[in-house]
Amino acid sequence: MSTADEQDRPADVREEIAARVARFKATQEKFAREREEFYVATMGRALNETTPPKSQTSKRRH
Repeated sequence: MSTADEQDRPADVREEIAARVARFKATQEKFAREREEFYVATMGRALNETTPPKSQTSKRRH
């Protein structure tokens, strides 16, 4: 015979799995946001550092 604890066990396991999946998904979404923010900031800095001011660009003659 099964006890009440044994009958509740699958539901508890499912709830624990669902909670872990939700935490994992939230962590992955956080990482994705942080990657996007890092990319935008890094590209912004890179573009600002490599683009010379218009007054310093040399004119080429062909």
